[in-house]
Amino acid sequence: MSNPWIVVAASVLILVASAFFVAVEFATLGAKRHRLEEAATTSRSARAALRSSRELTLLLAGCQLGITGCTLALGAVTKPAVHHGLTPLLEAVGAPYWLADAAAFTIALVAMTFLHLVVGEMAPKSWAIAYPERSATLLALPARVLVATTRPLLSTINTAANALVRRAGVTPADQVATGQNPEGLRQLVKHSVEAGTLDDLSSEQLSGALDLQRVTVRTVATGPLVTVPTSATAAAVREAARDSGHRRILVGDGDPRSVVHVRDALLLADDAPIAPVAYPVLDLPPDTPLYTALTRMRETSQHLAVVRTSGGTRVITIADILGRVLPGESTTADAGSG
Repeated sequence: MSNPWIVVAASVLILVASAFFVAVEFATLGAKRHRLEEAATTSRSARAALRSSRELTLLLAGCQLGITGCTLALGAVTKPAVHHGLTPLLEAVGAPYWLADAAAFTIALVAMTFLHLVVGEMAPKSWAIAYPERSATLLALPARVLVATTRPLLSTINTAANALVRRAGVTPADQVATGQNPEGLRQLVKHSVEAGTLDDLSSEQLSGALDLQRVTVRTVATGPLVTVPTSATAAAVREAARDSGHRRILVGDGDPRSVVHVRDALLLADDAPIAPVAYPVLDLPPDTPLYTALTRMRETSQHLAVVRTSGGTRVITIADILGRVLPGESTTADAGSG
């Protein structure tokens, strides 16, 4: 190209294209999927960004192809133009041709590399990292057009890359893993305590919450049981609640299958049978994780569950589980019959 303005315009377009591909790549990697899902209910661009996150390797193949093409285009268009434009200028100031040619080549190479790194890569990368969801949403629609128009080529490239990855013993992934696993979060809590950015009480509460996934009800369930016979009267339930301090009393002859709240017994005459106001008790396997137990108790509106083991029947309450998250808090007010 002999016209310098055409070279400048072409170079600007190439740098903008490179910046676009880099920004799409880092924005898609950095955007939080749950935030995109929230925005997707009202934004077409957010829905497009969400689709891109589900075709991550395909989109990254397109971005890498685009960045490579921009790099080659700068080398084919801009660098020769700068090189050939500088050579006569350096000759004009007295440099011999061989020196002017070598110096112009070096200046052109350094200048194009600098522009490509700073304008075409570093700046858009920093912007995408700083505002991942915003940039992913803003660039999503043109990125989807890129994927749609070059899908056969990108699929071929992606398939070849995945084959190499599998040969290395690794299973390719099409989506970015989200969130942290519990062990990673425990390490983060431990590091925060050691660094002095997290106090001991907050550390205990966070550790207790993380333990809900691995600690089972067998570990937390307590005894002995506070029960009344199936034929018990309201007076017997009120007496059991008064003696034990619990509001929920198990009902059963040795093997409780139901539970009654003392509140319901207060509305009955002393000699009224308790069976009509009793309701089935939640039964949890002993290996149920605390998180699952808490979820089931909330779904069934049960504050108490029984845990039957080879060593006998025990009970666990929501208060017992929350006591793992809020150590030191009093949980006896709703301790059920545990």
